[in-house]
Amino acid sequence: MENKQNKQGSLVFVGTGLQLAAHIGALSKSHIEHADIVFSLVPDVFCEQWLVGLNPKHASLQPYYAQEGEVKSRRDTYAQMVEAILQQVRQGLDVVVALYGHPGIFACVSHLAIKQAKVEGFEAQMLPGVSAEACLWADLGIDPGQAGHQSYETTQFMLYNHQINPYTHVLLWQIALAGEHSLTQFATTKDRLQILVEHLNQWYPLDHQVVIYEAPNLPLMSPRIDWLALKDLSDADLTMISTLMIPPVGKLKLNQQMLAKLGISESDLG
Repeated sequence: MENKQNKQGSLVFVGTGLQLAAHIGALSKSHIEHADIVFSLVPDVFCEQWLVGLNPKHASLQPYYAQEGEVKSRRDTYAQMVEAILQQVRQGLDVVVALYGHPGIFACVSHLAIKQAKVEGFEAQMLPGVSAEACLWADLGIDPGQAGHQSYETTQFMLYNHQINPYTHVLLWQIALAGEHSLTQFATTKDRLQILVEHLNQWYPLDHQVVIYEAPNLPLMSPRIDWLALKDLSDADLTMISTLMIPPVGKLKLNQQMLAKLGISESDLG
């Protein structure tokens, strides 16, 4: 048997997808089964138990988050997670980290750990997983290729000078953290949501219908698809997995100058 002390460690991040055991790819599952240790960050004990069934050499990263009554920056939490993962890689272990959904979307730990592992000379990679966005298009019956779409983390959208095209679909992620920049809280306030509503009112009328979407994480669950007027967003019941989807206000507008350059008439487009 190979001596782990003389073996080069490796790191693989995989995504479990959104639905327990149903969304994970065969290659990702194989990496979990054959790992020397599996770390995970998943939403519930059922998913953890399923991972333990695949590989009992398992450790949850959840305890690194702030405990009850503790104020802790998520920057510190993520740094501690990365260090815990890399400690095992440095010991010559094949390490797999299983993250909920897609391991590279709204998951800075994966990017930080892979970057550091490569700096230290270790093999490190990421395998894709089924994301909340992939589920959203399927559950809402929308082809984002029809009109295009824009996608922003909500607080980033509020703090930076992003410009919306209201004739595309717009996704605002982590809506329950709107305006929360300290990385110490896990909820926003009604006042901050109202500021977001006023900001969006630049592009959308207040009675424009929007959707609060939440993907199901168990096969027998249904997605949350709640339609409401934009003006009512500040009173909505939001969770950490809530996403705001804003439909277009109307049909795409043609670029007449581009049509002329290409020699295309409007009638050519049907």
